[in-house]
Amino acid sequence: MIVLDTSTLLFWTFAPEKLSANALKAMEASSTYVVNAVSIWEIAWKIRRGKLVLPVSVRAYVDLLLDTERIDIRPTELAIWLQSVELDWEHKDPADRIIVATASLLGCPLVTSDRRIQEFYALAIW
Repeated sequence: MIVLDTSTLLFWTFAPEKLSANALKAMEASSTYVVNAVSIWEIAWKIRRGKLVLPVSVRAYVDLLLDTERIDIRPTELAIWLQSVELDWEHKDPADRIIVATASLLGCPLVTSDRRIQEFYALAIW
C-alpha cells in the first residue's frame, strides 16, 4: 500500500510520462493506492479557480477512480485531522498536511514530487 499525493494522482491518470522512474517502480510494486479525499477537493478547487483543466468533469473523474481496483479513496477521519495539526512541520498547506498525516498514520510510503514533503516525510518517494 502506498499513498499518492494530488499531483501524483493527476500524473498517473492523465500524464504518466511525468512520473519519475522511482515513482513508477513503487506504484507498480503496490497493489493499493490510497488517496485521501482531500485530493479530490484540491483538484475540484483548482478547476474552479482556473488553475487546472481536466478532460472530464470532477464527478466523472471520481467515478473513474472509484472503478479502478487499485484506488482506495479514504475520508479524512478525526485521527488524520489531529495528526495533521500535530506534525512538527512548518508547512501551511492543509491539503499537504492531511496527505502526509494519512501516510504517517498508515506507516506507508507517500509518492510525491513535492520537495517540501520529500524533505519532511522520510518515506516519501519520487
